[in-house]
Amino acid sequence: MSDRSETTGSSRHQGREVALQVLYAVDLAGHTSSRRLAEELHTIEDVEGVEIDERVPKAPGEDSDRIFDRVAEHFVVPKGALEFARELVSGVVARLPELDELVSLHARNWRVSRMAVVDRNVLRLGAHELRDTATPVAVVIDEAVDLARRFGSDRSPSFVNGVLDAIAKEVRGA
Repeated sequence: MSDRSETTGSSRHQGREVALQVLYAVDLAGHTSSRRLAEELHTIEDVEGVEIDERVPKAPGEDSDRIFDRVAEHFVVPKGALEFARELVSGVVARLPELDELVSLHARNWRVSRMAVVDRNVLRLGAHELRDTATPVAVVIDEAVDLARRFGSDRSPSFVNGVLDAIAKEVRGA
């Protein structure tokens, strides 16, 4: 994944690129495995006045916020793109187990944990937009395929297209 994005295009397109890069970084940091995320969510209790031992894992959203800030500082994009990217990342991280389940249902013969990191995160991002936003299906799929083409392997665009098309049929009846 590149450090800097100076592409032209819509603010939302740029926001998706930033979101993908952040999700990629969060994933590589080990914070987006569904099992680990679920464990971390149940390990931390937010009790006022109680000090938390630094060896105890932090809540995933907290880590993804810090990673977002570190990754986003390398992009020259409009403020609106960064706000949109933050919304996307927050939505994906907050619903990660359900998104991974949705992706795995439609990615025949592929476990999410065994997918290429780029493909896995493009699919999570697309599944989130299909399930939790009003973005038109064609836009979600086109944008995801574009991200897969730009950052993934030669096979990524068709894989992403097929999986997201199947997800769209389930969640939007498209």
